Amino acid sequence: MAERKSVLLRLDPAVHDALTRWANDELRSTNAQIEFLLRRALAEAGRLPTGTADQPRRGRPRKSEGNGSTG
Repeated sequence: MAERKSVLLRLDPAVHDALTRWANDELRSTNAQIEFLLRRALAEAGRLPTGTADQPRRGRPRKSEGNGSTG
């Protein structure tokens, strides 16, 4: 996997706060939320480069609906 780039990003504090709240709602870090939104915008604009690695999945794996539990 290629090394990830670090980027300094200056944001309006209100925008940062809104992104942080949104990220918390979706159980992501603010950084992961920004990358998620940038990737989605690039894909929708048809500008996401081919061969781009998927965004790393972090956190706990989701429980599958058919996990065999009863109740």
